[in-house]
Amino acid sequence: MSREFTIKVPASSANIGPGFDVLGVGLALYLELKVSVNPSFPSTIKDPNHCYLSYDSEGSVPLGSDENLITRTALYVLRACARDATAKFPENTHVHVVNPIPLGRGLGSSGAAVVAGVMLANEVAGLGFDKQRMLDFCLMIERHPDNITAAMMGGFCGSYLRDMSAEDVLLRDVPLSEVLPEKKPEPTSSVAPQEPPQDIGRHVKYHWNPAVKCIAIIPQFEVSTASSRAVLPDSYLRADVIFNLQRLSVLTTALSANPPDAKLVYAAMQDKIHQPYRAGLIPGLTEILSSVTPETHTGLLGICLSGAGPTILALATEGFDAISSEITGRFKRENDIDCVVKVLELAHEGAVVEYV
Repeated sequence: MSREFTIKVPASSANIGPGFDVLGVGLALYLELKVSVNPSFPSTIKDPNHCYLSYDSEGSVPLGSDENLITRTALYVLRACARDATAKFPENTHVHVVNPIPLGRGLGSSGAAVVAGVMLANEVAGLGFDKQRMLDFCLMIERHPDNITAAMMGGFCGSYLRDMSAEDVLLRDVPLSEVLPEKKPEPTSSVAPQEPPQDIGRHVKYHWNPAVKCIAIIPQFEVSTASSRAVLPDSYLRADVIFNLQRLSVLTTALSANPPDAKLVYAAMQDKIHQPYRAGLIPGLTEILSSVTPETHTGLLGICLSGAGPTILALATEGFDAISSEITGRFKRENDIDCVVKVLELAHEGAVVEYV
């Protein structure tokens, strides 16, 4: 039986000021997979896993199903659920990817790819998983619940990973997203991967004042998650941890207030856990975060690094052009760096499947 459907997965912004590895928002900028499955027709696909992959996106990505993060994720799910290390896509599976989410910019491109891959497997194999179960597969691949949860569930989320045994954490043949596509995949094991435990990630969705929009200022250079993680210390001062916890407890409610208190939100979005250490990777970051304020720009609520960067995320209720012009102008004048600006709503539904 032939099928056609589209999978849409939102971009995401993680950390949101003091919420390092905790807070994330789904953004209405969507990775789309246009999928057709025609098993009744003679196959013309040369890919060993029966999947023809094509792309319309920024940047270069591998198109082999064993190398691409989306399809490799899907194969992991298919093989784990079938308990078969050689499981493939149905015959004549075509996947065309339309991806406006820039790679390596701190807008959850890898998280969106992982969510899309798990949902792709769920649909082509008719697994019938709900979003919570699909989240388990995602979190075995991408261990940052803030991005993954926001992309899957949508909205403004707080999340955590529950403790797992060493055996659970080391599940074999899991295609960790931070390894791809820099490294080629290892040879396929003769043993099928295991399904993940149940409910390894937990989350809550906070209220969000719909008047608050997200301004993503995207500098035109990449910062890898690995590089951005490498600059973080192994331990923190107790005072710095308390600083973040205090602001985190205020921010999650302050963003739901109507009208939002700009001074309160701005102060609650300060951070001492990751942004100061990443400033060396992003020219001008410290000055931008400290000088673009509600006092200098009407409508601004708060400003922070998006994920691992280099994207800057500004939350505002008005004055979007003035805020973005100030930040893009600084990048250009001081460091000759061009930026792309996107003013985005939250993607409240998260990832969805639409059947033709």
